[in-house]
Amino acid sequence: MIEVNKTFTLYPNVDPTALKAYTKRAIGALLQAPGVVEVRAYRNLLGAPQVRLAVVWETSADWATFAESDTRWAYDSELETFATDIHIELWGPSPNVPEPLHPRR
Repeated sequence: MIEVNKTFTLYPNVDPTALKAYTKRAIGALLQAPGVVEVRAYRNLLGAPQVRLAVVWETSADWATFAESDTRWAYDSELETFATDIHIELWGPSPNVPEPLHPRR
């Protein structure tokens, strides 16, 4: 599995109703993409970037297929009307800690 993180900062005075509608459509489309395992969204409590979207994919090939799709480019283009400093990072498993660890209970 891989995790793709997209971070960005919203423009001042973004219309919250329009942003919410965009978010609902974009995440809805993302959840239909083959290979998506999980989608999480976060707000930065300390400043910029303001938003981080984390998407877990089954394989890097699944991500690549989505990344090259017209759907992805259309939603990324629309995101640019709401946000700046958009960055994408792809993360794979650590060779030293390849699986999640949890404390004993």
